[in-house]
Amino acid sequence: MSTKAIITGTGHFVPPKVVTNFDLEKMVNTSDEWIRQRSGIEERHYVESGIGTSDLAYEAAVRAIEDAKIDKSEIDFIIAATLSPDHYFPGIGVIVQAKLGLPGIGALDVRNQCTGFVYALSVADQYIKTQMYKKILVVAAEVQSTNLDYSDDGRDLAVLFGDGGGAVVLEANAKNEDKGILSTHLFSDGRFVSELWMEKPSPKDNPTFSDEMIESKSHFPKMKGRNVFINAVDKMPEAVRTGLEYSNLTIEDVDHLIPHQANDRISLMVAKILKIPVEKVIRNINRMGNTTAASIPIALDEALKSGKIKEGDIVVLTAFGSGYTWGSAVIRF
Repeated sequence: MSTKAIITGTGHFVPPKVVTNFDLEKMVNTSDEWIRQRSGIEERHYVESGIGTSDLAYEAAVRAIEDAKIDKSEIDFIIAATLSPDHYFPGIGVIVQAKLGLPGIGALDVRNQCTGFVYALSVADQYIKTQMYKKILVVAAEVQSTNLDYSDDGRDLAVLFGDGGGAVVLEANAKNEDKGILSTHLFSDGRFVSELWMEKPSPKDNPTFSDEMIESKSHFPKMKGRNVFINAVDKMPEAVRTGLEYSNLTIEDVDHLIPHQANDRISLMVAKILKIPVEKVIRNINRMGNTTAASIPIALDEALKSGKIKEGDIVVLTAFGSGYTWGSAVIRF
């Protein structure tokens, strides 16, 4: 039996600035009631000017490393997931590496948007299993608030997102073969790219950056909400069932389900389809909004630190997002 990867530390960080629905009413033509009814969101966190995604990732990483009770020098690889890097290139992996003061170790960037953390966790799991690396930092972070369309054209999407970062430390588990990541399963369907995307900037255009791009607002994220909802509530349960079947488990064995916090209506529908009691579904979107790749590790850290997740619990992660991409991870803590 191969060595399992276990999560030995978790951490998260959100910027201190809280933006409520009532605050958004002053910025956007919307209402607290409209946002609550359609998303379940009451507030979210926004960065101040000058704060980048790597800053949030670094803060989450420091907390995860401290929680793992290791020295940062023991980290031998970094995997970073985000759709909102500090720069067009490079990604945030190397920037987090530099901020942590870990010269020389590899840093991999994962661009799978809302499913980014599940994808990154899967990659880290394989590296641990093959003994290529001993201690891996997986960090996911987003700054969405600075590139949202707060006009009437983009208000449906603008009210959904928040900023934040979450991180975990993975190590090999040689002592207890039953504890650790039991399975990860990843899926995609690129036929639906334009249903949830940020079309521009694109190197297909010459020049890549132009006044026309700004005027057309094609640099703002766009979403066909109904189609995304329909696919999300179909694909996430499918990914969960695949993971449980592979791990020889049933839905009754699941102690906690942590879905990507995209929309509370999606989370509740996924629970209904899976026939899992709603009290087993970890939800924090009301306080965080949609933090994209960071949403699952933030929710996971909160659940662990509050004592909700206990030793021996079966926890299932599942996400769906742009691409389309989706996936699941089954973990015994």
